[in-house]
Amino acid sequence: MPDTKAVTEDLKTKAAGETSRQSPDSKEPSGSQEEERSGLHAEPPEIVYTSPLEALDRYSTKSLDRAANAHLARFTLGVSPYGLSSTFFTWWVHLMGAPGKQVQLMEKAARKAMRLGIYAGQLARDPETPPCIKPLPHDHRFEHEAWQTWPYNLIYQAFLLSQQWWYNAACDIDGVSARDEQVVSFLSRQMLDMISPSNFIATNPEVAQTTLREGGANLLRGYQNFLEDWERAVSGKLPIGTEDYLPGRDVATTPGKVVFRNRLLELIQYAPTTGKVKPEPILIVPAWIMKYYILDLSPHNSLARYLVDQGFTVFMVSWRNPTAEDRDKGMNDYFGAVAEAMDAVTAIVPDTGMHGVGYCLGGTLMAAKAAQMARDGDDRLATLALFATQTDFEEPGELQLFVSESEVAFLENMMWDQGYLETKQMAGAFQLLRSADLIWSRYIHEYLMGRRQEMFDLMAWNADATRMPYRMHSEYLRQIFLGNELAEGKYRLGGKPIAIGEIDVPIFCVSTTSDHVAPWQSVYKLHLLADTPITFLLTSGGHNAGIVSEPGHEGREFRIRTTGEDEPYASPEDWLAAADRRDGSWWPELVAWLSERSGKEVPPPGLGTDTAPYQAIENAPGSYVFQR
Repeated sequence: MPDTKAVTEDLKTKAAGETSRQSPDSKEPSGSQEEERSGLHAEPPEIVYTSPLEALDRYSTKSLDRAANAHLARFTLGVSPYGLSSTFFTWWVHLMGAPGKQVQLMEKAARKAMRLGIYAGQLARDPETPPCIKPLPHDHRFEHEAWQTWPYNLIYQAFLLSQQWWYNAACDIDGVSARDEQVVSFLSRQMLDMISPSNFIATNPEVAQTTLREGGANLLRGYQNFLEDWERAVSGKLPIGTEDYLPGRDVATTPGKVVFRNRLLELIQYAPTTGKVKPEPILIVPAWIMKYYILDLSPHNSLARYLVDQGFTVFMVSWRNPTAEDRDKGMNDYFGAVAEAMDAVTAIVPDTGMHGVGYCLGGTLMAAKAAQMARDGDDRLATLALFATQTDFEEPGELQLFVSESEVAFLENMMWDQGYLETKQMAGAFQLLRSADLIWSRYIHEYLMGRRQEMFDLMAWNADATRMPYRMHSEYLRQIFLGNELAEGKYRLGGKPIAIGEIDVPIFCVSTTSDHVAPWQSVYKLHLLADTPITFLLTSGGHNAGIVSEPGHEGREFRIRTTGEDEPYASPEDWLAAADRRDGSWWPELVAWLSERSGKEVPPPGLGTDTAPYQAIENAPGSYVFQR
């Protein structure tokens, strides 16, 4: 017989461990009821059980729930079916209780059917009849001229009318929140995108013509493409074509040295290319969900190389790809790693301030760090530049559809099992945001048409993501994203809350017009939080492509305006109307802004220091960028 007391103690230990993983303490005092409820700042409560059977029951049932959800998440790419089902049910119940809305939808359905019938009759008389409904500006599925021939024109017009009806059905229902309406509209769009006539051989004229012309050879090539992609996916390889964009050989080629390394990051210092440099170095912190070399892509579109060529000393953070061993690394660890990188920059380039630059989540981190430094009287920052960065997450755009209490709990169960959030599970949500372009367009071209999409540097980088530790991602989602603690002055660093309004250095903030991750209106809310001059720049492009906007890039334009410290707040619409519009790349604007706030040029510093701990370790791009 086993020792009952020993079994009880063992179960207590395991249960306490599970509690710690579920709600890890943050090594800082709580200081608020909200933090105590979240469990992220408070010490884990003492676990007391009256018997081994009760301990076994509580521990095993919770573990069973977590294990079941963790395995389910592998099939749903980390998207919680529970929260989505609950939202859909809420919408349906309220719709059933709205007879007026039902009558309106029936009327709309009848009117759309009539429009389609009239259009069909006009087509019979005149094949050149213009369509009765046009696709949205971003919808390119029906642009091929063959869609204007019968019967394909009638097929895609019926689809667009159905799509419009579903949008009307999802919205404007009493009792349903705006977020729930957005979720239902999003789910409806995903289902309709799945059954779009462009996705089937018989109803896609371009595919049908290609199949007849090639005798089905396109489908054979497409099947071979599918098998190749499937083999690479299950074996953990990067997509085909990425081998032509190897860091250090094809991308991330700007010369430099790794001058500091800790558990979470490597610090790269780039070699100077000019005889003299600005005295203030630039420290760039990219998001920890991406490899750093989006800012050091090919030589012609590398922001790091461009800044070096303009006479700046540039340091870049290269994040480590965490494993299950890093499951307990939290936000404080990431802030601490950046603090160590700043100490390294100060040691290598002493007696001067630095220009802080953050991209995406790295910008959120840098904004919080800048607020902490201002609060504590640390004056090492000369300026702060933020690229596609949100500091207020009340309206984070379509990404909020995947971040709810249900979704966070689902992700936590998955990360509890793995110790981290896998890159494929993270990519699933981003692909769904633009499924027509990122999923179904590829399906049509590569599997139905049998044509491989040509790989390029930005696409290769996009496939080379990093994982996120369990604890860090849980804290970020609960505190910064869901709790919006950074914007509300509740987020704590160094044991005390920080406020964006305490930042006392000029800010250069870049946003993009087509950003699905950080919509520019949400990024613009920095004006409500910061009490310092803000130069806001809105450039064309998306979250990544708009930032990689080198001089000479065709079709680029931007708007820019500086809001002084004492100027009244202007709405995003008013700012857009007042901002100057300019053609071309925004990079020269950044250089001009930094130069105005830099001192007289000096000889460039050495790469690292002559003695430890900031001696040059190895050549750029370092080791962490190659971790899979």
